Amino acid sequence: MKALITGATSGIGMSMARKLGRRGWELILTGRNEAALEQLKSELGSAETIVADLSKREDVFKVYEFAKDKDVDMLVNNAGYGIFGRFDKTDLDDELNMIDVNIVAVHILTKLFLRDFKERDRGIILNVASSAGFMTGPLLSSYYASKNYVVRLSLAIAEELRRDKSNVSITVLCPGPVDTNFNNRAGVSFSVKPITPDYAAEFALRKAFDRQLIAIPGLGVRAAVFASRFAPHKLLSAVVYGIQHSKKTADGTEKAVTNEG
Repeated sequence: MKALITGATSGIGMSMARKLGRRGWELILTGRNEAALEQLKSELGSAETIVADLSKREDVFKVYEFAKDKDVDMLVNNAGYGIFGRFDKTDLDDELNMIDVNIVAVHILTKLFLRDFKERDRGIILNVASSAGFMTGPLLSSYYASKNYVVRLSLAIAEELRRDKSNVSITVLCPGPVDTNFNNRAGVSFSVKPITPDYAAEFALRKAFDRQLIAIPGLGVRAAVFASRFAPHKLLSAVVYGIQHSKKTADGTEKAVTNEG
């Protein structure tokens, strides 16, 4: 069995690589940091690596061309990051890069590998989104919106696969706070205790292997996502604003936060 993992050099992506490696899977790992990729490859004993910046469309296609004839059984779209701050204050170029990574790269790789998987009538797509994908997110507006895209795209694909009676499956991971570089790099803190990347990765892989569509680790987060369906949009936005506002950095600045490998 072989898996392609994007954003594999940190956080959930790295944990998934380690866990799949221990299960005997062959791995193709991507990320921007060549040194980190080589270090992970050395740790795992064997893996193929390809350096790629998924904010660049040509690099996304480069990853697909590299992997398309290698009989990939699982695609893990993990790379992604967020930008914290008021929408009118955050940098437009940074946001467009984020949209390219969080949406465009996921869209391209999902579409291209889905076609291959359907032709073989087997394969697993695991898209890493967030519980943010079910909500609106003042102060992280573009990030929340991008994860809404990943969630809704995955749900739509799942219904198409069901109607086709396909053996291909898709799972979307929607965790709450995870203890990765996403917040640490920005110097902000979580309002609730985060889960570990290892826990998130193991939970996601179990759900993916069981062909479960939505994977939300943590009873509290599952309850919050469920409750958000019934909250008025204005109230929900106000609550999320309060949560995100508490994450302001100590000096009051607004910074990009990242979980991308």
